[in-house]
Amino acid sequence: MNDAIIEHVPSSGESRLPAQTTAPVQARAFAPASVGNIGVGFDLLGHSIDGPRDVATVRRIDAPEVRITAISGDIPGVDRLPLEAARNTAGQALISMREKLGLAHGFELSLVKGIPLGSGLGGSAASCVAAVVAANALLDEPLPREALYEFALDGESVSSGSRHGDNVAPMLLGGVVMATHDRMIALDVPEWLHAVVVHPDQMLETRRAREVLAEPYPLHDVVRQSAHLALFLTGLQRGDASLLREGLVDLLVEPRRASLIPGFAAAKAAALANGALGASISGAGPSTFAWFASREAAEAAAPMMRVAFAEAGYDSRAYVTPVAGPRAEVIS
Repeated sequence: MNDAIIEHVPSSGESRLPAQTTAPVQARAFAPASVGNIGVGFDLLGHSIDGPRDVATVRRIDAPEVRITAISGDIPGVDRLPLEAARNTAGQALISMREKLGLAHGFELSLVKGIPLGSGLGGSAASCVAAVVAANALLDEPLPREALYEFALDGESVSSGSRHGDNVAPMLLGGVVMATHDRMIALDVPEWLHAVVVHPDQMLETRRAREVLAEPYPLHDVVRQSAHLALFLTGLQRGDASLLREGLVDLLVEPRRASLIPGFAAAKAAALANGALGASISGAGPSTFAWFASREAAEAAAPMMRVAFAEAGYDSRAYVTPVAGPRAEVIS
């Protein structure tokens, strides 16, 4: 890949490659934050955003192992992330990649975290995706994006306790993606569609947010939610704002999680009062997102959503982004 960081084999040191390889020794990649679930598509839909990102630097080494040398970043709690590869989402993703591809060599990894922990912006998934995209650039025959999906899912499961791709898939492909257990399907997104994503200074662990979903749901609620999902997907395919507005309603997950996020109800109300097509919780929360029919409308509503969190006692940051957000890439 032209934008990989390429280094020649050093004359000394432990990271020495066979002379016949033409792959670069080191690559650096970023993965963007994302909105998981998009309200109506729990564990199924997600979209990437133009906002915070994680960066992984991966080095190819002779030793048949995965090592994490450093995790840094200007976000709270980064010093608590494990350096043991098997306990780290990015480390486990690279372990999976090595084992499933039968690689003789190993990887050395360092991470710079830019996505806040427990934010509902896909931070654990971003580390996985950045790591596998960087490592893929070091292979003699790099794989297509679809083939990286299972490695990133293996890593993500370390954090969430389950294999769901609603964050991983849009980071790999960009934009809005439908993520099943074994497939990523990129969906059509009209260019005019924009989002506001507000992250309040709160932390909500994914495992805790999933605990409140344990009780079964009445069948009639599931049927109604299926109708909303159908309207939402049709609205995306047709570029129909009215269908998106009718479909972007979460009857299942949001009602159980809303009380875990002080200020959420007011922030959602502010978005809807200022022209949002719909609004809900980003991923497991506490971040909140809203979709708008133009960038101008999104930019006008963002301060009102921040005010709602401020009145609940929390500072916040707002990101205005195309819904067709970026995908992870190797960077120089």
